[in-house]
Amino acid sequence: MFGLTPYRNRRGLSRRIFDIDRIFDDMLDELDYRFFSYNPMRVDIKETDDKYLLEAELPGVNKDDIIIEVRNDIMTISVERNEEIREERENYIRRERRFGSFRRSFPVDDVEQDKIDAKFENGILYLELPKKKDFRGKTNRIKIR
Repeated sequence: MFGLTPYRNRRGLSRRIFDIDRIFDDMLDELDYRFFSYNPMRVDIKETDDKYLLEAELPGVNKDDIIIEVRNDIMTISVERNEEIREERENYIRRERRFGSFRRSFPVDDVEQDKIDAKFENGILYLELPKKKDFRGKTNRIKIR
């Protein structure tokens, strides 16, 4: 269901110590990776014999702001928040706005998609995804030359 995740290879200390350009480039690469890989939705996935259990942390999110869709064997959890706080007292005025959206997608080709069950409680989205009983997946045999 959830496939392989690429491992970001960290370069060892095998390079020359005084190769400043290389060290600087590596530092920028790592900074890019950390900046662009940020995702505010932390997800834990557990597999049992007959289902997958997914828990997504969504603190401060209302249940009505969560959308779960399945299209072309891809399940997408998305959140869109538009929040505005206005407070006026005596000489104190406060107005804060918070807008944002984020999403996570997962392949669900071996899941009974019409039987997915979702519950939202205390800032955590719980999904139960029952496995297809007869799922064998697509197999391609690769010939070795």
